[in-house]
Amino acid sequence: MDKFSKEDIMRLAEEQNVKFIRLQFTDILGTIKNVEIPLSQLPKALDNKMMFDGSSIEGFVRIEESDMYLFPDLNTWVVFPWTAEKGKVARLICDIYNPDGTPFEGDPRNNLRRVLKEMEALGFTDFNLGPEPEFFLFKLDEKGGPSLELNDNGGYFDLAPTDLGENCRRDIVLELEEMGFEVEASHHEVAPGQHEIDFKYANALEACDDIQTFKLVVKTIARKHGLHATFMPKPLFGVNGSGMHCNLSLFKKGGVNAFFDESGTLQLSETANQFLAGVLKHAVNFTAVTNPTVNSYKRLVPGYEAPCYVAWSARNRSPLIRIPASRGVSTRVEVRSVDPAANPYLAMAVLLSAGLDGIRNQLEAPKPVDRNIYVMSKEERLAEGIVDLPATLYQALENLQSDEVMTKALGEHILEHFIEAKEIEWDMFRTQVHPWEREQYMQQF
Repeated sequence: MDKFSKEDIMRLAEEQNVKFIRLQFTDILGTIKNVEIPLSQLPKALDNKMMFDGSSIEGFVRIEESDMYLFPDLNTWVVFPWTAEKGKVARLICDIYNPDGTPFEGDPRNNLRRVLKEMEALGFTDFNLGPEPEFFLFKLDEKGGPSLELNDNGGYFDLAPTDLGENCRRDIVLELEEMGFEVEASHHEVAPGQHEIDFKYANALEACDDIQTFKLVVKTIARKHGLHATFMPKPLFGVNGSGMHCNLSLFKKGGVNAFFDESGTLQLSETANQFLAGVLKHAVNFTAVTNPTVNSYKRLVPGYEAPCYVAWSARNRSPLIRIPASRGVSTRVEVRSVDPAANPYLAMAVLLSAGLDGIRNQLEAPKPVDRNIYVMSKEERLAEGIVDLPATLYQALENLQSDEVMTKALGEHILEHFIEAKEIEWDMFRTQVHPWEREQYMQQF
């Protein structure tokens, strides 16, 4: 059900002293883009007549077919609390459409809508996501750029004065709440300078919008505190990296959680078992999307609590998937490998498609692994049927292209441009000479 009409938006803009509106969208790599318009152009935008040059956006279209249209999603109207001096700035998240009025296949948000329709065809009403994004706070240098100096030396759940990021984190929470977020918890994470803020789950499309808004708010408020917030998965060697655990659940009509069955093993339904089996089956192949940077694979290594083995458990946190203890409406599957560099719309498209494949084909999940996988030998892991996640972006891209279900989840346009961009990224990294190499080899050879 729509929260706002066009008339509501015009009225709210006037009542809230809005002078500019950001028409936001997300490119294939997950970067937020926007076209900012003055209030006088809002009626035109609300009539879906606002055009932009799609050839300038990563992975969109060629220059000879550049005209694209922004269709605002009225339910995403929000006013940024921190823009008040000469009138406020509001935001509308947009879907991208072709000039002929059809959804643009290269729009990650439209692509997720397409996969959600496949879910609905199987009899489900909602795919819910509860994200747990982590980030680091670094001090700014004298030029206003990020330094490598951390803001604190705190650890897991530490309080001030050890956790000097507390005031910044509190201000982030206040801004989020003013924008309508229901923040459930915020705390210092394991590594120095590392933080986590969790907000209430929502349907996948809304939750992905929230993730993008969350990143923008975190970076904006951090800078007001003289800090740089980064969602880079592994900014520092020797400490934990940043993940974005994704709590997933499917619902049926009447708000019934399709993953819960009071009489099932662990009170999980057959649907939950099949969904879980599908995610495990495709895990090594969707990792390029859920962990999309060269740096992502510096996090997916043993010893830092990040999952690097394909298994599941309801009891320990070393496998890829954990089943949290809550049951009933809160029954969910927690995928722990996803990192915050992922484009959330694409990540949800591949995770949902993997789970739906398990449901369609009535796959059966393997037995849970309740041992600490990090201390198991390779032979022990193989005996348990536990395989490794890809070790590099290059390997992950090869795996992605081999999986028909995962390539279909992205669609031909997004797949082609995603692979092209990421192969360039890998090649740039592969051919670069890094400081570690000079430290190791300059004097030795």
